[in-house]
Amino acid sequence: MNVPSPGPAAAAIVLAGGSGTRLGAERNKVYLPLRGRPVLAWSLATFTAMPEVGVIVLVVREPDRPLADRILAEHTAGGVEIVIGGSTRQESELAGLRRLAARIDADEIDAVLVHDAARPLAGRELASSVLAAARDAGGAVPGLWRDDLAAAAPGGSGLAGPSPDALVAVQTPQAFRAAPLLAAYEEAASRGFVGTDTASCMERFAPDVPIRWVRGDERNIKITYAHDLLVAEHAAPQLMDPVPAPRGRW
Repeated sequence: MNVPSPGPAAAAIVLAGGSGTRLGAERNKVYLPLRGRPVLAWSLATFTAMPEVGVIVLVVREPDRPLADRILAEHTAGGVEIVIGGSTRQESELAGLRRLAARIDADEIDAVLVHDAARPLAGRELASSVLAAARDAGGAVPGLWRDDLAAAAPGGSGLAGPSPDALVAVQTPQAFRAAPLLAAYEEAASRGFVGTDTASCMERFAPDVPIRWVRGDERNIKITYAHDLLVAEHAAPQLMDPVPAPRGRW
């Protein structure tokens, strides 16, 4: 059993509010099977195996609640709280943060990892590295260098040359100190801001919080189209870790 260390713990918000539209599936892609377990179960297993994480909040769509409940019953040992998300990623992240707000205000949670459930192969090592960097610097984002991009000419009529140097393809989980993250999202909501990811909101409303880059993982792909599931099948470990024992912190 993983026992959280004394003092404030981290929290993980797992976003599972997408759909199977681009993948061509009849249901949300995170409920499709990957090596015998739902895609979502892989992300949950990553965070339940981390002693640094004291609570996991799963954000789902209202119609998917029965599926989510079943996955938690069959593939986790408890310790996961479900909330209903909004119509955008921004709203869903805020729903997860508001579930944690009282514990953040009470200093029970010092950092929050935010992860897209459609990235089932992030893995515990990457998540722990991102969390450690965020606790040290204020924020952290995993990513991979990109050298295969080019700048488009105005109007998209051609190429204008190589892309700027030092471009990074950003992944999740992203992590930030909890109090500034919650404050930034509440301010974003009051102003009607909708960001592309967690970092974009922090850059806009908490510019004084440094964001450190952590090297991502080539296997940490996002399942968007049908062929992504096939790639994930080959990249996934042969066996998942056993379901952890109940967490029991809250």
